[in-house]
Amino acid sequence: MGFKKLEFPSHEGQLLSARLELPTDEEPQAYAIFAHCFTCSKNLKAVVHTSRALTLSGIAVLRFDFTGLGESEGEFARTTFTTNVTDIAAASDYLKDNFKAPKLLIGHSLGGAAVIQTARHIPSCRAVATIGAPADPSDLSHILMSSKEEIRSSGEVEVNIAGRSFRVNQKFLEELESVKMKDAIQHLDQALLIVHSTEDRVVPIRNGEKIFAAARHPKAFISLDKADHLLTERQDAHYAGNLLAAWAGRYLGLPSPGS
Repeated sequence: MGFKKLEFPSHEGQLLSARLELPTDEEPQAYAIFAHCFTCSKNLKAVVHTSRALTLSGIAVLRFDFTGLGESEGEFARTTFTTNVTDIAAASDYLKDNFKAPKLLIGHSLGGAAVIQTARHIPSCRAVATIGAPADPSDLSHILMSSKEEIRSSGEVEVNIAGRSFRVNQKFLEELESVKMKDAIQHLDQALLIVHSTEDRVVPIRNGEKIFAAARHPKAFISLDKADHLLTERQDAHYAGNLLAAWAGRYLGLPSPGS
């Protein structure tokens, strides 16, 4: 397996740090984009292990850090859900201009909601997969519940998430509460795969059920057991990646195993 360390500009002009995971022969049969979870990075174990499982099926995966996170430029405190969507679109433009346009979008947690919103703007996209995604991003605002009033009164506040400090602004909170996910799900033209753990305590599995109920066919739902929200166990991330690759092959035009 090979890889390329890359940078590409966001639509706001910041350089976003990325890594393109390649199949062993470095001749991808299709390209995918992986959007990481809220306040995470492209190097989260779940992102790495899932991406590498996909490369074994001939799918190259571009995983990148959203603006203000990981190794990307910009201030996280100035970002919103919309900037996540435009960052994914910028990643798609970069692949299209320098490699091949992506056919598959994958999103973990809030990244899952973002790829659903972005898919309509990427004509090359044939399939969308979500992992532990919220049916409504406003549900994630419970993470910020104790800081909501302070955010509203001061416009910006520092919050602690998973032991790390981040500055969150009022616009970010307002967008989470106003995103119209059901409409985006109902009008999704791509095939949809929903992967969700029955043990997810951050984004309960009822969210995956709501997304599935709202989506049109073709769609599929895979419930993982004994996995946490971040798929921290390597075998869980590999399992999700292998299932995702097998499912996506039908829509990406990949040869079926044994053919």
